[in-house]
Amino acid sequence: MKKTNQVQKVSGTPQEVCEAFGLEAGIDKSWEDAPVFYWLFTALIFIGALVVLIPNASLIQIMLWPQVINGALLPFVLIFMVKLINNKDLMGDYTNNWAYNLITWITVGIIMTLTLLMLATSIFS
Repeated sequence: MKKTNQVQKVSGTPQEVCEAFGLEAGIDKSWEDAPVFYWLFTALIFIGALVVLIPNASLIQIMLWPQVINGALLPFVLIFMVKLINNKDLMGDYTNNWAYNLITWITVGIIMTLTLLMLATSIFS
């Protein structure tokens, strides 16, 4: 199993953004080769430091809210993933069969229900 160090973990988001737009990315590149990557990398570290240094801010809440947002966005990501997995043009013979689709849609439905319940309880309580 490949070891990952802390720099590789922090550089994940800028790496993914740059790859999505076809830009050079990576810690092994220079500032001249990958300026967008390094600006994103620097900005995210700076923004993270500023958020943690907010006076009287609860660090627990600062750690909790991104996870809540990730959980709320998860159903949308899963729906698009299921659509991609079932695309014959994209996946060829590797698309899901009916049993996997049934399990997948049940799981997506449960996650969507739990997300709606979470939002309802946070709004109405």
